[in-house]
Amino acid sequence: MKVWVPYFNALSGRPIPTFGDRTPNLGGNYWVQTLDSFTHLILPTLTLILIAFAAYTRYSRSSMLEVMNQDYIRTARAKGLPERLVVVRHGFRNTLIPLATVVPIDVITLIGGAIITEAVFARPGMGQLFVQSLQNAEMDPVMAYLFITAALAIIANVVADIIYAVVDPRIRLDA
Repeated sequence: MKVWVPYFNALSGRPIPTFGDRTPNLGGNYWVQTLDSFTHLILPTLTLILIAFAAYTRYSRSSMLEVMNQDYIRTARAKGLPERLVVVRHGFRNTLIPLATVVPIDVITLIGGAIITEAVFARPGMGQLFVQSLQNAEMDPVMAYLFITAALAIIANVVADIIYAVVDPRIRLDA
């Protein structure tokens, strides 16, 4: 509690900071600085999460509506399994199959979206480095950014394939 009072006094009564990576001329001890760094991450993180959250809920809903009409769901209900067990174990597990494909790829698109998010919230990061390097015609940082993005895209595709094999019982990794 001792850390919050001087921190909020330095913010001039605002609940959370809105731009930058730290409050200028804040002072304070290590805990005040750490609290300041974490509160500066709240809005950019929420922005990046909420962008993808709407798509995931739509994927989940449409996939669940499709899965709940399948024959194996009717069979599970006919065996007398409780509805919760039918939905969670039989329905939701098969609903995860499309999400297992989309989520790892969306992690890579967050890097592209982070360029805009870093510009809006004035956060220093890879996105700002990429934009500044493009404006200054510096090829090395641009190539490094594209290399990292491409490598992460390949890793995300491999992770998506592995998750897909874990979630979908019809696919085996050893085949």
